[in-house]
Amino acid sequence: MKKERQQAIKELIEQKNIDTQQGLKAELEKLGFKVTQATVSRDINDMGLVKVLRGQGQYRYSVMPQSKRRLSPLEELYSLMKTLTVSLDYAGNTVVIKCQTGMAQAVCAKLDAAALPQVVGTLAGDDTIFVLVRTHEDAARLADVLSGETAE
Repeated sequence: MKKERQQAIKELIEQKNIDTQQGLKAELEKLGFKVTQATVSRDINDMGLVKVLRGQGQYRYSVMPQSKRRLSPLEELYSLMKTLTVSLDYAGNTVVIKCQTGMAQAVCAKLDAAALPQVVGTLAGDDTIFVLVRTHEDAARLADVLSGETAE
């Protein structure tokens, strides 16, 4: 079922300008797939889908081109941070990452996959990620690492 659903997703995003998880979920349901938003989100992550600019400030899902060498989760995170984040700051033991609209969940998924030791947990909305760490010092260090000022 997963393989068939992901094949349907691939075909849908090649044929239609789908720009939200809700839109993708609706299209899958039209094809007879009963899916939750969480399932769609996992499929997007598993398939390596990204949002690409299609003109006039509008985005759509697309399959990320495969490179010859698979990037590590940390390299993938840095790549997304460079292209999709607007700002990064911290207060107390929380790091706040502002992303382009609709991209916080993708960045957050890569942040979780990187399994950084100082991260206790994450929470992503549409354009904002809250990263909980243990101490103020951890927050400062993580902000430096994520902004590319120091290496992990």
